[in-house]
Amino acid sequence: MKQILPKSLLGRTVLIIVTPLVLLQLVSATVFYESHWTKVSLGMARGLSGDVAALIELLHQDPSPEGIMVIRQLAARTMGLNVKLHKGKILANLPESQSGNIIDRMFIRSLNESVRRPFKVDSESLDKRVIVLVQLPEGVFEVIANRKRLFSSTTYIFVLWMVGTSMILFGVAVIFMRNQVRPIRRLATAADAFGKGRDAPRFKPEGATEVRQAASAFISMRDRIQRQITQRTEMLAGVSHDLRTPITRMKLQLEMAKSSNDTEDLKRDIVEMEHMLDGYLAFARGEGDELPKPTNISSMLSDIVMSAQRKGTEVDLHTEGDVIVPVRPNAFKRCVTNLIDNADRYATHVSVRAGKRGDAIDVTIDDNGPGIPSDKLDDVFKPFFRLDESRNQGTGGVGLGLTIARDVIRGHGGEISLEASPAGGLRARLKLPI
Repeated sequence: MKQILPKSLLGRTVLIIVTPLVLLQLVSATVFYESHWTKVSLGMARGLSGDVAALIELLHQDPSPEGIMVIRQLAARTMGLNVKLHKGKILANLPESQSGNIIDRMFIRSLNESVRRPFKVDSESLDKRVIVLVQLPEGVFEVIANRKRLFSSTTYIFVLWMVGTSMILFGVAVIFMRNQVRPIRRLATAADAFGKGRDAPRFKPEGATEVRQAASAFISMRDRIQRQITQRTEMLAGVSHDLRTPITRMKLQLEMAKSSNDTEDLKRDIVEMEHMLDGYLAFARGEGDELPKPTNISSMLSDIVMSAQRKGTEVDLHTEGDVIVPVRPNAFKRCVTNLIDNADRYATHVSVRAGKRGDAIDVTIDDNGPGIPSDKLDDVFKPFFRLDESRNQGTGGVGLGLTIARDVIRGHGGEISLEASPAGGLRARLKLPI
């Protein structure tokens, strides 16, 4: 049942409305058929068969040509019937054409009750006419009647009213439910846009009270999240900026001090601290106020690869045509650059691939380095986590490169994952929704 049921809220709501309506119509049609249409049709069949029986009785009383003429005039004038007596004819020698519909069956049953003589009913030879042939001693008595004598037009009227009102009610229900579902769709669109780092400035609460409450709660949540992100970014940027002043003063004092092994060690420590501060600032800028805009990812990747090649990185690029997606250009560029730098640090060759896969953009960065143990693939995304536990800048950074990359991609509504590369090293896969 789940496979055939509607998936959307509109479809399920309409189904909830239509199902009882259809059942009601079926029950009404059954009641009408049993209590009205069947009885009315049977009554009309009995009326026509009674007229036929009355004409046969009159014919028995006066079978003369003058009597037959009077019977024909009487039948045409008061009963709407066209009668004729085929003298000397036998019923079996006449053409036979019978219908099996329920009206004819009712009429045949009525004739059996009232006429009590051999007869045949032909409802197909003449359009909108029914022919009754009755075997009499004098011959075959033919009665031609209008088919309306056996059929009640109330059936058509009932069906038209039933179907017509159902369609009107169905149309009104669909229009009403579409208006009710539209605010929910807008809320879902706004939530999806916010999850992808995009803004929905025209979104406002509307619709039913519950939908308005949900929309208001979403707006409040969105404002709180944006405020927390802004406060976090400002705090990290402020702390990193404030730490530069004492570091600069320390560098000046060391330059003025007498050179020794201790001063050289302190200089290296200060350089490492500056490198760490640069990482903190980059981490803070990753969730800044940059707005998304349509960007040609293929062109951006080409610029990033060319910049890496100028620095001596052996990297190749393959893109499947132009891929335009709304992104924060600087943040996304920082993300891919970090991944290429990480790959270049441990490998001798890096390969970048990009293309459209369904409703997402797939970017893969492969290297031929040593890779990462499978039990560490999730840990490397943690802030300040380094596979090399030492703080030697020659063996790695401060442990924020992959963290920044994941924050940037998730800020665009995408995801980043690490896996083994066909080249023998590590593959970083970026999936960015279109």
